[in-house]
Amino acid sequence: MKDFRNIIFVLIIATFILQMDVSKQDAKAEVKNEKPTVSLSTFALYDIAKNISQDTLNLVMILPFGVDAHSFEPTPKLMAKIMGSDLVVYSGAGLEPWTSSFEFKSKVIDMSKSVHLLKPKDGHEEHAHHDHGHEAVDPHYWLDIQNMISATKLMRVEFIKLSPKNTDLYNSNSEKYIQMLKSLDAKYKKFLANCKKKTIIVNHNAFSYLSNNYGFHIEALSGLSPDAQPSAKNMVRLIEHVREHDVKTVFFESFVSNKAMKSIAHEAKVSVDVLQPLGNITANEAEKNLSYEDIMLTNLQKISKALVCE
Repeated sequence: MKDFRNIIFVLIIATFILQMDVSKQDAKAEVKNEKPTVSLSTFALYDIAKNISQDTLNLVMILPFGVDAHSFEPTPKLMAKIMGSDLVVYSGAGLEPWTSSFEFKSKVIDMSKSVHLLKPKDGHEEHAHHDHGHEAVDPHYWLDIQNMISATKLMRVEFIKLSPKNTDLYNSNSEKYIQMLKSLDAKYKKFLANCKKKTIIVNHNAFSYLSNNYGFHIEALSGLSPDAQPSAKNMVRLIEHVREHDVKTVFFESFVSNKAMKSIAHEAKVSVDVLQPLGNITANEAEKNLSYEDIMLTNLQKISKALVCE
């Protein structure tokens, strides 16, 4: 009887050890199969990552949908999530002031260092003295499609390092995304090639990359800062320009007050519409699952109409 009890005891201990070993193997497998996490600071970068990774990575959009990129400050909770990421990709060029004091523990990419940046004077931007003053470049570089191609190629390389088993998928998806971008560039060139007017009116100049690449001009109520208070002198100047050049539409941007541009439109008796600079998208646009391509095509339609393009 005593021997039988000893056998039962040994079997119980053996079973327990076996279960512990299985649990450890399951835990190791779970860790091994866990998706790497990538945090991205702006919608354009997020759109690239989403299309390349195709659910093989955990993507964190740092900037909440519906929030202005220029004034955003991450919460401590979000900071912790960023800190725990395997890779952080932020826009740079002064767009995210919070990054200057943030100590990144993971690998970080300042995308502005891998793209072509315009200085305000290079972008055919008039009245550049209304800019931030300390900023030497225009941070809205994702509106240059060649910059988006450069960003796509860089992210493909970094994603392959994070998840080598998905190399073929990342290569294939990035090539598809680049082809989409090239098609988008061709459409802009085609639809803005022959226009009766040469200037669009906006409340702040987030569109120099588009105007520089596709041959039109910008008249802005303020410079690169969406928060700059418009002067009465500038408002009068734009009203006179609208009347003199028979402009039919003036534009404001998402996340920026439309009050000043509506006032100009009312005085000049023209329509007012919204252009999307794509630093972020609205909550409504996010619900509709709109992509970078979708919004760029909508912008093209509105710009070509304002410029009276054939």
